[in-house]
Amino acid sequence: MNKTIRRVSVFTLLLVFALLVRATWVQFYEGQALADDKDNRRNTIALYSEPLGNIVVGGEAITGSARTTSGDLAYKRTYTDGSLYAALTGYSSQAFGATQLEGIYRNLLDGTDNRLKSVLDTVTNKRSDPGNVITTIDPDVQKAAYDALGDKKGAAVAIDPTTGKILAVVSTPSYDPSRITTGDSDAWKQLTKDADKPLTNRALRQPLPPGSTFKLVVAAAALEDGLYSSVDEKTDSPDPYDLPQSSSKLTNENPSAPCENASIRVALQYSCNNVFGKMAVDLGQDKVRAMAEKFGFNDKEQDVPVRAYTSVYPSDMDKPQTALSGIGQFDVTATPLQMAMVSAAIANGGKLVSPHMVSRITDSGGDVLENYDDRADSQEIVSSDTAEQLQSAMQTVVEEGTGTNAQISGATVGGKTGTAQHGENNSKTPYAWFTSYAKADGKEVAVAVVVEQSDAARSEVSGNGLAAPVAQKVMEAALNG
Repeated sequence: MNKTIRRVSVFTLLLVFALLVRATWVQFYEGQALADDKDNRRNTIALYSEPLGNIVVGGEAITGSARTTSGDLAYKRTYTDGSLYAALTGYSSQAFGATQLEGIYRNLLDGTDNRLKSVLDTVTNKRSDPGNVITTIDPDVQKAAYDALGDKKGAAVAIDPTTGKILAVVSTPSYDPSRITTGDSDAWKQLTKDADKPLTNRALRQPLPPGSTFKLVVAAAALEDGLYSSVDEKTDSPDPYDLPQSSSKLTNENPSAPCENASIRVALQYSCNNVFGKMAVDLGQDKVRAMAEKFGFNDKEQDVPVRAYTSVYPSDMDKPQTALSGIGQFDVTATPLQMAMVSAAIANGGKLVSPHMVSRITDSGGDVLENYDDRADSQEIVSSDTAEQLQSAMQTVVEEGTGTNAQISGATVGGKTGTAQHGENNSKTPYAWFTSYAKADGKEVAVAVVVEQSDAARSEVSGNGLAAPVAQKVMEAALNG
């Protein structure tokens, strides 16, 4: 054979071989990546080619699927009382993806979860009938929280302390997910550009300074450490407290309150800054942080199953900063979920049952695929004696202290108010907090509320004035359910 022809033949064979290798690579390796690409329209067409499974509250589906009348997508997602449950469901949109439970359980709800497949489905590669998500939410408690928050900017979380079931998760202002299920760009722009951020889940994903509600954590650390033997032992707390290494003084909102050397009970009752600022310094930031982390602070994987933003107790503080951290200021932040967990652990004898808002997931026939109630574990945060003492002190706050607006006739109620300063030189309207628990007739509930903004005058912003009435309505609904 001619030498030139032989070389051309070899080169041609190499080109053919290269083409075969490339085709094989695209077919078997890049093919799946292309199929899974979020911009692949075929995925969206397949997703909405059949009705989705549902998210269930109180035995009733709060989601659905409706036949479309045009376009290449056969179905669209629908919501019942969408604004009421948006902080729970999130949204499932043909253009903007899925969030919250809609996103976490996407494969279950669209029938592609392998646990849904029968033997025949596996052989034929047929899409299975979708499964359902059964939540722990109590519709009456959810509505009570939503109605009580009203037009305020804020959030509320309610937990059953004995089971860890989240009974309500509300964020206001809310939005109706139905507005964006078909990819309405005008509605999307309106929601994303709204200064009030209705798409933000304030209950789980917006940590704010918790103010004086954090004093419960410091009190727990002091009792567990043995710094003070009981909530009724007098503390060593000058009023005002001279911050170490500083010319500043830590004063109290009410200058006539009996805060000098006040016991923990009295200090919680009157929300004495001098007591808890000095207590944090006396304990040291490491001991306060250790207690905070037992309650759930600094946990970067707090899943309920929606991942909550991390509530933070900071590190590497000097003594003045440690003092401010003791009253829930400086760089301390918490979500309403986190502060509800604090009250839940105290109410449950010192044990925190892992909070969760999904009870179980099922297939289309109702057979349980996973039961999260059975998986809920508990962790001892403080001793039963410390928990009982803090319960008693929290009851004093509600009965004759700063939290009287949370009282419920016939129920035992404990709580702690908080008014968190923020902004440069505390120039912005404070956040109003309340964390609490209530017990009656064998029922228990723990609730945390934050009001970020309302139409109240700045002088009227307080945990008792704005947040405690909301918590009271939520607790009452839970006890009466």
